[in-house]
Amino acid sequence: MHRFYLPPDACNTSSFALTGREAHHAMHVLRIQRGERLVVLDGIGGELLCDVRALSRDRVSLAVVRKKFIPPLPCRVTLLQGIPKGKILEAIIQKATELGVHRIVPLLSERTTAHLEPKDATAKAGKWRLTVIEAIKQSGNTWLPQIEAPITPPDFLGRREEFELPLIASLQPDGRHPGEHFQAFRDQHGRNPKSVCIWVGPEGDFAPMEMDAIQTAGARPITLGPLVLRSETAAIYCLSVLNCELQSPSLESKL
Repeated sequence: MHRFYLPPDACNTSSFALTGREAHHAMHVLRIQRGERLVVLDGIGGELLCDVRALSRDRVSLAVVRKKFIPPLPCRVTLLQGIPKGKILEAIIQKATELGVHRIVPLLSERTTAHLEPKDATAKAGKWRLTVIEAIKQSGNTWLPQIEAPITPPDFLGRREEFELPLIASLQPDGRHPGEHFQAFRDQHGRNPKSVCIWVGPEGDFAPMEMDAIQTAGARPITLGPLVLRSETAAIYCLSVLNCELQSPSLESKL
């Protein structure tokens, strides 16, 4: 069934309409017809099954048949991602959304080759948001991830945000298998962590001083295996492991 996205205040009644990009996609790409059913996601857990009641030049009128609330995943995962070259970050954002990430923070590290002027950052933010929206529609993820403005690692550390399990992908020999950190947390707390952050560097990894500062702030280094992964591969690897280990509600009952 086709999925669409509307912000919560645009679909909080029993009838509403798709307009703009969503209406154009419905009518001119998918060729939606009157009487069909489709799903609207509101980005905060709502999944609305709707009937198409009418179509006009730039509007698809809908009536809600059933609304279902899907709780967020058990663990809120924040991806702290060094900005890679070109459009690779868009692909990372897409895959991260499909893997249920809660928040993405692009990092302007010392070895980041991309330089964003204020107007470029605004344009990028718009593209990143569209990427996230398309990814939740494709995957059925009912929770729209947060994407923050790019920030340097020292500035992010300066916020002193707390995570139950902070991790950093490391190429150094002190990195442990991620499962060891998960098990250590379970042994100590009797449950899985409810908030995790994972730091992933850009091409060439974080600079040594950045790595030291991140680990001093509490991040545990994890190994991603014997091979050196590209930045985007490392991000997907880490999120896949976290998704497998922490995001199934049935896992808590087994502890």
